[in-house]
Amino acid sequence: MAGKSYIETQKQVSQILEDVRSGIFKSVYLLMGEEPYYPELVCSGIIDNCLQDWEKDFNETICYGADVDADTVITAARRFPMMAERQLVVVKEAQQMKSLEELALYCQQPLDSTVLVILMHGASADKRKALYKNVLKTGVVVESLPLRDYEMPQWIASYYESRGLKIHPEAARLLAESAGTDLGKIAVETEKLLKNLPEGTREISVADVEKNVGVSRQYSIFELTKCLSYRESAKALQIAARIGETPRFALPAAVAPLFNHFYRILKYHAGETPKVNPYFLKEYDAAARNYSLARCRSVVSLLCEYDYKGKGGDAGEASQGDLLVELITKIIAIR
Repeated sequence: MAGKSYIETQKQVSQILEDVRSGIFKSVYLLMGEEPYYPELVCSGIIDNCLQDWEKDFNETICYGADVDADTVITAARRFPMMAERQLVVVKEAQQMKSLEELALYCQQPLDSTVLVILMHGASADKRKALYKNVLKTGVVVESLPLRDYEMPQWIASYYESRGLKIHPEAARLLAESAGTDLGKIAVETEKLLKNLPEGTREISVADVEKNVGVSRQYSIFELTKCLSYRESAKALQIAARIGETPRFALPAAVAPLFNHFYRILKYHAGETPKVNPYFLKEYDAAARNYSLARCRSVVSLLCEYDYKGKGGDAGEASQGDLLVELITKIIAIR
């Protein structure tokens, strides 16, 4: 991932939340990035800790970018707090402000008694312009970049650890398959999971995820890649058929993780250790034995072909599910 890694972002956000809980605030926060979980988390943390409940009526302004302009926000930010140490001004959905860049003038010399939060949802400020540069000097910028698919199980394990929990590597991988790269969805599913587990549970199993998140390992892409790794052909075809019967199934959603899996096997052949939990290295050993370098290349080429078919290219009358079974059949047949 270009730029800051999610680990760096996670550390930065943890420090900010620790500071605001201790009453330490910066004058300006620019919260941005394609991945909205961390910016939203910081914004909520600031709102929850900046003011006492009795101070909020006169000292808290929360507005939305589509409803305000820069002059309105700056006027609010330049007010002094009333019977409080500070005041809070939050602009949510700030990317919708037509005059967003005009906030740069205020951010050059912000008031110490105002906490201004500029929250951009799924978007970022232009780093070449004054707003970003000024906040970088006088306040805090949190940029949250999207995670890659292969990073999700590790992120989930880290997230659970921060909650005082352990999660089995296969359970983390299954949860990642269910939620994709949506960190907010994982947080929501985790809350649902914990409410349904016995009090005092400290380790999350695959069965816990299957039962409480509503996803089955038995018929998942995760299990399909595992069967292909170990050359369990009949089981792989059975799983492919079941996955293809899922309502609203789309082939590209299956091809992407399969491509990532075989691409990592290719790199494993080249001596590069996959960026996965060490628990899964045994599977990659087996996959490398079952799929030679040439065979891996053929599989990757086949996956590219079926990604194109799944997106409407030369698919004929075959359904998305039929194409998946056809794809798995051809992968198994490669010699």
